[in-house]
Amino acid sequence: MSSDNEAEDRTVWDVVVVGAGPGGSSAARAAAEAGRRVLLLEKAELPRYKTCGGGIIGPTRDALPPGFELPLRDRVHAVTFSLNGRLTRTRRSKRMLFGLVNRPEFDERLTQAAVKAGARLRTGVTVSRVEQHGPAVPDRRTVAVVLAGGETVLTRAVVGADGSASRIGAHVGVRLDQVDLGLEAEIPVPPEVADDWRGRVLIDWGPLPGSYGWVFPKGDTLTVGVISARGEGAATKRYLEDLIGRLGLAGFEPSVSSGHLTRCRTEDSPLSRGRVLVCGDAAGLLEPWTREGISFALRSGRLAGQWAVRIAEAPDAVDARRQALNYTFAIKSGLGVEMGVGRRLLTAFSHRPKLFHTALVGFRPAWAAFTQITRGSTTLAGLVRTHPMARRALSALDRRHEANAQETSVEPGERAGS
Repeated sequence: MSSDNEAEDRTVWDVVVVGAGPGGSSAARAAAEAGRRVLLLEKAELPRYKTCGGGIIGPTRDALPPGFELPLRDRVHAVTFSLNGRLTRTRRSKRMLFGLVNRPEFDERLTQAAVKAGARLRTGVTVSRVEQHGPAVPDRRTVAVVLAGGETVLTRAVVGADGSASRIGAHVGVRLDQVDLGLEAEIPVPPEVADDWRGRVLIDWGPLPGSYGWVFPKGDTLTVGVISARGEGAATKRYLEDLIGRLGLAGFEPSVSSGHLTRCRTEDSPLSRGRVLVCGDAAGLLEPWTREGISFALRSGRLAGQWAVRIAEAPDAVDARRQALNYTFAIKSGLGVEMGVGRRLLTAFSHRPKLFHTALVGFRPAWAAFTQITRGSTTLAGLVRTHPMARRALSALDRRHEANAQETSVEPGERAGS
């Protein structure tokens, strides 16, 4: 934590970013590159652990700062798919599909990129609330960021990037319609086990609706995790234990065992309030089917940083609101469309996981689509928009789900003709 707090007390920052994960670092860098005075606040000391598989797909890579050197622990060329431990098949690619990182290293480098661009970093500070009105706010162009110790930081705009349990998101009024529980274990393994997994990941379609598990190799450690809807905590924990056991990894002691809730926003959830924006997990922005959030954080963070600069320059509340609405439109027209497709895929997958598994292991166009998405040559939304076969397949799954929903809503006596 910096020691010159007295000088900072007299400063009105252009942009204050709360949270130094990928979204916050991306926002701080974007605002700093525009030549603005930017303060990046982080409650933890860096580097810090984050429950996350650490898969770096194409959209993530494309959103990184120019010249950013990824701290890759492995390069994935093969994927083993299984259906709750059955029907296992491995598919391989001559080209790299995606990379794997440890989040502490990755996040710290992103923060360093923001600092290099000119942002000021303070760690070990917790934000308790933001105030846009009241005695702590000297004028209508200023927001007060109140820290846990009572210190107040003044700024022209705030970006909330403080994770899925965001206090800034609560201030904005973010609403959620999907909450999932992810459990993960970092398991150190001997060289012979590590060699067997090098360059290959496992994706296991799980026993709970919408669930799946993974094994991501990172040198001498395997990241093993599962995710499922919140409310099935005991069953999700059993799924992780069963996955570890059937892979022959139960005899190795995890170095870290952790859990994390992921949250998806409702389609009409706000992304701003006054001079405050939210991005990444704080805004409930992630891909609903895979729950991939790193690329969503980086992309929404960059947009939030750019529009926070415009909000900071806004002379009055009307112009600030106009810029905030432009940010909302930018998110909804890009990431929002991807989330809409992801919701439809999650619904279909939850009801027919075997169909998804069969397609990926036995249908060449499905595997080709998977590789295109992971490499970044397209997105889920782009695939549906540009490939008629994908569009027809998703529409057929939608219709089947709607028919099943209508059938289950009819009383048994009505179906029998009584």
